[in-house]
Amino acid sequence: MSKHLPLAMALALLAPLGHAQSAPAPQVTRATLANGLKVVIVEDKLAPVVTTQVNYLAGGNEVPAGFPGTAHAVEHMMFRGSPGLNKDQISALAANMGGHFNAETREDSTRYYFTVPKGDLDVALRIHAIRMAGVDMKASEWKNERGAIEQEVSRDLSSPVFKALTGIRQSLFAATPYQHTPLGTRESFDKTTAGDLKHFHDTWYVPNNAVLVIAGDVDPTQTLAEVKKRFGPIPSHALPAKPGFAFAPVKARHIALDTDTPYGYQIRAFRLPGLQDKDYATALVLSDALGSQRAALYGMGMDGTALAGGFSADFLPHGGIGYAIGIFPKGGNSQNIDAHMGDILAKAASKGIDPALVSSAKQSAIASLEFAKNSVDGLANSWSDALVQQGLQSPQDIARAIAAVTPAEVNALAKRTFKADQTVTATLTPQSSGKPVASKGFGGAESFNSAPDSAVTLPKWAQERFANLHIPKSNLHPVDFTLANGLRVIVQPETVSDTVVVSGAIRTNEDLQAKSGQEGVADVLDSLFNFGTQRLGRLQYQQALDAISARASAGSRFGLALPAAHFAEGMKLLAENELSPALPEQAFAIVQRQEAGSVAGALQSPDYLSSQQLGEALYPKHDSSLRHATPKSVMGLHYSDVKDYYASTFRPDMTTLVIVGNVTPEQAKAVVSKYFGAWQAKGAKPKVDYPAVPLNKASQFTTPDSAAVQDSVQLVQNVPVTEDNPARFALNLGNEVLGGGFYASRFVKDLREKNGLVYTVASGFDLDKNRGSYNVQYGSDPDKALEARALVIKDLKAMQRAPVSEGELRQAKGILLRQIPLGEASFGSIAGQLLSLSMQGKPLDATEAAAKAYYRLSAKDVQAAYAKYLHPDDFVTAIKGPAPKA
Repeated sequence: MSKHLPLAMALALLAPLGHAQSAPAPQVTRATLANGLKVVIVEDKLAPVVTTQVNYLAGGNEVPAGFPGTAHAVEHMMFRGSPGLNKDQISALAANMGGHFNAETREDSTRYYFTVPKGDLDVALRIHAIRMAGVDMKASEWKNERGAIEQEVSRDLSSPVFKALTGIRQSLFAATPYQHTPLGTRESFDKTTAGDLKHFHDTWYVPNNAVLVIAGDVDPTQTLAEVKKRFGPIPSHALPAKPGFAFAPVKARHIALDTDTPYGYQIRAFRLPGLQDKDYATALVLSDALGSQRAALYGMGMDGTALAGGFSADFLPHGGIGYAIGIFPKGGNSQNIDAHMGDILAKAASKGIDPALVSSAKQSAIASLEFAKNSVDGLANSWSDALVQQGLQSPQDIARAIAAVTPAEVNALAKRTFKADQTVTATLTPQSSGKPVASKGFGGAESFNSAPDSAVTLPKWAQERFANLHIPKSNLHPVDFTLANGLRVIVQPETVSDTVVVSGAIRTNEDLQAKSGQEGVADVLDSLFNFGTQRLGRLQYQQALDAISARASAGSRFGLALPAAHFAEGMKLLAENELSPALPEQAFAIVQRQEAGSVAGALQSPDYLSSQQLGEALYPKHDSSLRHATPKSVMGLHYSDVKDYYASTFRPDMTTLVIVGNVTPEQAKAVVSKYFGAWQAKGAKPKVDYPAVPLNKASQFTTPDSAAVQDSVQLVQNVPVTEDNPARFALNLGNEVLGGGFYASRFVKDLREKNGLVYTVASGFDLDKNRGSYNVQYGSDPDKALEARALVIKDLKAMQRAPVSEGELRQAKGILLRQIPLGEASFGSIAGQLLSLSMQGKPLDATEAAAKAYYRLSAKDVQAAYAKYLHPDDFVTAIKGPAPKA
């Protein structure tokens, strides 16, 4: 539920976005209520969807001494009931609105949000207002929720990367509120009482300490009137003083940890200015410049110095952390990589940073503001971040500061920052934990005699809203055409921003298409696309993208995001990289060694060992899906093998291109035809779908993971259902009863809410053309893993014995039906949906057809499907972590 330390910096080092084109600013309405609540309403007509975000200006900083997770615990308890709205009603309402809701505790604030169909806006606002006015904080509810939140702590403490980043921040922000994350500790939660949590809520969760952001398809006047009606009566009161920040000089420190990942991390960390500091814009530009694909740190992954490299930053309101990162293979020399990163940063401090990279970084940061408009919740996030985190009046305010940054200011900050005696380093070294060990069985007591939960009675003001279901109309009207060479193109025009997003995919399957002994060839090929085109080298190609404010990726999955004004130029570059890649032979030797080193570590990692053992338990001995790369197979590849694989698998008649954004279908067709039309396929279409497999037998095993304190559990079984089987609708509907709607699902009620055994539990069907599987996943302490498993089995058998209740059925249908508009609320989700339908060979209106099928299903249909296709006693149970305790 919560967000603590962003980990995406490890490998998600994206290319700069470039300079955004101007677009009409969205209509913005602002108000401050008499009680001090600040309200911002931003119109966005992308979809009939609205995001509401209540930001309380209290988080990990404001907690009592010795209780670092208090704000985090309050966040959890906000879903446990308030006067006039109990926890079951909150769960049912959130689920009925589509289930797109959550919260996150940060250092300086806590955010609660709903993304809902526009017709449910008043329901979301009522829930926000009721919880602001008061919470129950019952001791019995805290007892159960404490078990769940402690599982979240165990999950994060099972991540060596999280532990390393925690140590880094303790060094950079010693003796300040930022020295600890908002997560909390099990020891402090054991000492925390429900009364402590209510006191924190009543102290800080008041309207004069909150900012409400609403973005989406709204009528501002009506919405503001509704806000005043719901929030206006809530009284304000005086706030305690906020904690201060007095940063001491950073002292050099080295952190050494073992990791269960296939590769190691070498990190150099530095304290940077924060979001509200005068030098924040300079720090942002510095970070983006050092993280550029044209910069030396990224170049470590291209010249073979490291598996990957780059620079990223995590900015908090009063301070930031800059990370230089080098990824090395198991057994690799981390010291050499650390020394190389040190030389790069020392050069940046002494000689400055290339002004061209500074210019591109500025354009990247400014352009990101335009791309935020491509998502309803992304737009809301950008406004909440600007108002709450950055202390600004709008997201555009930072653009002026970024535009004013000079290379001299960036160089001065680099000189102040990159000092050896103020550097915190961390080395995470891969270690093997042991092979999977079979178990005779996990057992666990099962009880089938407990009375079912009573139906939830919604508040009167919500009963009419959800009394009747209807099938929503899709907002999408894509134009679909196929070029003469077989390339399928789908265009969905959108005008909420002056940008275009392109997503493409080629139907390939190395397991079925690579020759015996050439396992790993597809990964080597995909890595080689990073080296540019036959006309433009790696740096030249990236420079060409930067010049038109674009980012692009090529390979079997490829894409492009750029201002609409440069659509044709960007498509030319994308086509050149996809159809005429450089694939340089000297780079092949580098990538080959990198891939072999990465594979060597992967084969000994707990994740791989568990996954491979799971596959061997599910599928026949020689099933093609069990093929995997080895160092021998990768090093045995010849340069010609990679080129031959490219020639045989990259085909236009196996490719779909989806274009979403401010472009007409006529423009798109002309541009795609010009740059992709000459692409030709040779020979018959290949087979890329795995064959059908028999049902599996029950088995269980544990894979040791010395880094984990929590067990990661998977229950998986093959099911005789495919992606085209009509039974999938009843099974998916039943899965919403079991695992959808957060607190409202059976799994969450049993495993989390009632017993505190897990933090999250997820379930779902994975259906392909010829085979399918059902999967349940959760994380639990070793002494709770078996009890949680028994409850999963109990709930599945209950689905087979009796029809689900009418309330559960209606709620599950409501979630799936409302996912139609919610799934169309961003360019990314639109492109992903259309691309997925095309790759599966389904019509582009299949989502609406599915909605009609869900609408018609009965409770008996769901029961019959689960009785026919699920076998609760035949799961393969895979546990990764400490051996479970009975």
